[in-house]
Amino acid sequence: MTARILDGKALAAQVKQEVRARVATVKARGVTPGLAVVLVGDDPASAVYVRSKTKDARECGIEAFDHKLPADVSQATLLALVAKLGADPAVHGILVQLPLPRHLDADQVIEAIPPHKDVDGLHPESLGRVAQGRPRFVACTPQGCMRLLALAGVELAGASAVVIGRSVLVGKPASYLLTSASATVTLCHSKTKDLPAVIAAADVVVAAIGKPEFVRGAWIKPGAVVIDVGINRMPDGKLIGDVEYAAAAERASAITPVPGGVGPMTRACLLENTVLAAESAS
Repeated sequence: MTARILDGKALAAQVKQEVRARVATVKARGVTPGLAVVLVGDDPASAVYVRSKTKDARECGIEAFDHKLPADVSQATLLALVAKLGADPAVHGILVQLPLPRHLDADQVIEAIPPHKDVDGLHPESLGRVAQGRPRFVACTPQGCMRLLALAGVELAGASAVVIGRSVLVGKPASYLLTSASATVTLCHSKTKDLPAVIAAADVVVAAIGKPEFVRGAWIKPGAVVIDVGINRMPDGKLIGDVEYAAAAERASAITPVPGGVGPMTRACLLENTVLAAESAS
């Protein structure tokens, strides 16, 4: 068996086309969707992500407002900027790029974002609504995972799904979304006993643990669908996922590549959330 490769780039391009059409409709009502992106410090990876996000937004007709702050910015100054953006009617979505420098309290900053502008889907209210099955904004990466599962044609109702990693960024919201889709979900983490056996019973595997090739191909149930959220940069500069790709692709029915799988969909879902925020405000 050779797995079908789930092309996140192609699906993201399709989503962006849909976003462009929605942006045009909103603009016809006199509203230009606006996304404010806040970058603190000069972390190279974060800077690349921010450039990509603002480029995507502008390509879709969304106004992008870049705010770059020095690495030693105070908590009070950062919170004041978030408050200013929260009160600005031209800004429909606010994204504070993570991680923040260690002296800053990221939880406090995220909670300061008005929930109706939380297009990254990380505010406690956003996560709570997802857990209740009535989301406003879904965190972009798990939302992208669900779109990729739909692309694969997975029947989630009654399926056994394993999510590896319990972060509020990916693992927990992904588990809530899969539960809402009527999958039977096991949320695994560092304390899970006999993880290979748990994974081997899964029809769907979502790997978001942040360890290169942690999930071995031999653990994958034949015919399972594998969504690899991990992006790990190796010493030689190569990007690899959390799943042993080549071996897993020999057993899975469908699998996301790294890069080119979940990453592009994360960015595309941010655009979807931004235009949704503008639609709700107009």
